[in-house]
Amino acid sequence: MENEPAAGPRAPLDEARAEQLRAFLRQHNLEADDLSLIDLAFTHSSHAFEQGLSGDNERLEFLGDAVLGLLVSLHLYASHEASSEGDLSKLKAQLVSRNVLGRLAFDLRMGDLMRLGRGEEQTGGRRRFSLLGSALEALIGAIYLDQGLDAARRFVSPFLLNVHDTITQHEAYQDYKSQLQELVQRRLGVVPRYETTGAIGPDHDKTFSVTVAINGEVMGTGQGRRVKSAENRAAHSALTRLRQELGEAI
Repeated sequence: MENEPAAGPRAPLDEARAEQLRAFLRQHNLEADDLSLIDLAFTHSSHAFEQGLSGDNERLEFLGDAVLGLLVSLHLYASHEASSEGDLSKLKAQLVSRNVLGRLAFDLRMGDLMRLGRGEEQTGGRRRFSLLGSALEALIGAIYLDQGLDAARRFVSPFLLNVHDTITQHEAYQDYKSQLQELVQRRLGVVPRYETTGAIGPDHDKTFSVTVAINGEVMGTGQGRRVKSAENRAAHSALTRLRQELGEAI
């Protein structure tokens, strides 16, 4: 657990508010030693200004942005073994975009817990993706400070993997399985063989690991929330390796 420097007066936290925050945390299998820190993540600067408070969620947003960036980078580094730095950076930018984070925060109903000033309230701040995305980053920062990096990872991982799979399965995303099969059949006269080598997590939230072998040799590995997406990543890994070995542009 980390220690947060003093941030000045915060919004008062009564028992009803505290129970709202506890209920939100329970939904995500989390707890908090310092609920006022979690509450701060939901405190917009407009509310702090109107109430004469010096504490709002902007410093936590700064921290949460860095924590989220680390968690996303670690996930992409592990699940895209053959991707270049440029490809990883492009996918990371998609995953942590303000629109994606705002949609996630909206789906988590974070707007219901926001402390907003009158102006933000009247202009639809509880539904504004830019505001909600910033609050989500602040919440990640608060969870990190209060419970550590593993807790932040547990909170982030489910929706991160869902968005990751959605992006990588989008119709504009490469169908690496088809590319691999076409290349292997044409150049080697065989077909790739995929094997699911593991599945971790509860039934409703599993992450699958897959290998792809050619002539009995494992050529690539991949992970995903669905077997198909894990297979596609394994195919991408194998394609990159074969491109080097066969000297063929893919």
